[in-house]
Amino acid sequence: MTGARDWRGDVGDVWAREWRRTDRSLAPVNPALIAEATARLAGLDAPRILDIGCGAGATSLALAAALPEARIMGIDLSASLVAAARERAGERPHLDFEVGDASSWTSDRAGFDLIVSRHGVMFFDDPVAAFRHLRTLLRPGGSLLFSCFRARGENEWISAARPLFERFAPEALTAPEPAVGPFAFADPDRIRSILGEAGFVPPHIVPLDFAFVAGAGEDPIADALAYFRSIGPIAVLLSSLDEPARKEAVEMLAGIAAAHLQCGEAAFAAAAWIVGSARP
Repeated sequence: MTGARDWRGDVGDVWAREWRRTDRSLAPVNPALIAEATARLAGLDAPRILDIGCGAGATSLALAAALPEARIMGIDLSASLVAAARERAGERPHLDFEVGDASSWTSDRAGFDLIVSRHGVMFFDDPVAAFRHLRTLLRPGGSLLFSCFRARGENEWISAARPLFERFAPEALTAPEPAVGPFAFADPDRIRSILGEAGFVPPHIVPLDFAFVAGAGEDPIADALAYFRSIGPIAVLLSSLDEPARKEAVEMLAGIAAAHLQCGEAAFAAAAWIVGSARP
């Protein structure tokens, strides 16, 4: 289970080092979020946007490019990721980043027109309380927009690694899905329940299928291995193995990546939800 403490520490540090790979893997999600965001903000001259779990700033930067008059604040638990976002942003006007916990962060600049998150909402220890707090940061009628993964079985970047788990951690295959973690919002009924309890209007939930590029460049297999050894559930599995078992597992993983080579990239099918709601 990946929770807030992990993002403040080692997990956030790793994602900060690996932001180019993580941005690449989730790159197709941003256009879907930006299209929905611009539609929801149509008619506002200088909309105010809060990007929660902003990571290294990819979504904030994309919003700034699409909506140059918008005032955007990105917050993240990880100081390392916020530092990366600030470095990427440079001296752009109307774009700021802060270290903060979205479940409790407050500002005298509340009353946002939009709260957005790219895959950053699945890690709240108490999601109802967190979203209830986020509702208070929106103006009446303000929008909530986020993406999240659908079920493991629909996400080939993890389901293709099933042979690894069968070989080295079979108990993981029968364990219930954690309430906190990358697939915690896979069930749309759970999303509806959480947002309803938090006081949001019934959400609009649509599927997004995209190519999750794990490896590219001169040696996409090696690049994919570097990604999977650093980020996500496969990295957790590999870190738990002794050296002989880890070597065997990495060889298996290389074969899985090779089986997914297409057009010079190791690409896997990925499945997400795009969720839109609003404060009444």
